[in-house]
Amino acid sequence: MIGVTIIALGKLKEKYLRDACDEYIKRLSALCKLKIVELEPVRLSDNASQTEIDKALDKEAKEILSRVSSNSKVIAMCIEGKQMPSEKLSSFFEETAVSGCGDITFVIGSSYGMSNEVKKRADVRLSMSEMTFPHQLARVMLLEQIYRAFMISNSSKYHK
Repeated sequence: MIGVTIIALGKLKEKYLRDACDEYIKRLSALCKLKIVELEPVRLSDNASQTEIDKALDKEAKEILSRVSSNSKVIAMCIEGKQMPSEKLSSFFEETAVSGCGDITFVIGSSYGMSNEVKKRADVRLSMSEMTFPHQLARVMLLEQIYRAFMISNSSKYHK
């Protein structure tokens, strides 16, 4: 069974978002070994300079990269990443499993993004959309797409 890890900066604050994540976590438990790692984002001042933001992102990168397995395929969730249809994500999962790599790690950075160091480690840079969504919604959307990818692989009607 393939392992899927989501490394996310910050905790989900809203109960309805936690509930949605819990539902997908429950569904995914039969399909993969799912692990969610929540890291504390570096606190910044209200009017943080770009230098302060860059330092925070670099500090977060060290913590993120320390949690990534050396043999894991890494997908950085970032705005400048490419968009991918659900079917292609499903194929990526299948190809990863067939290649002998048993682990995929998704990284969701802080609301300021993520360091170039993390992006360089990534095998794929993925964007959910050109539209802007609340940062905390990203985890729910990602879990749903991971579930959908597995359902596509299993020829389930869920994707229709």
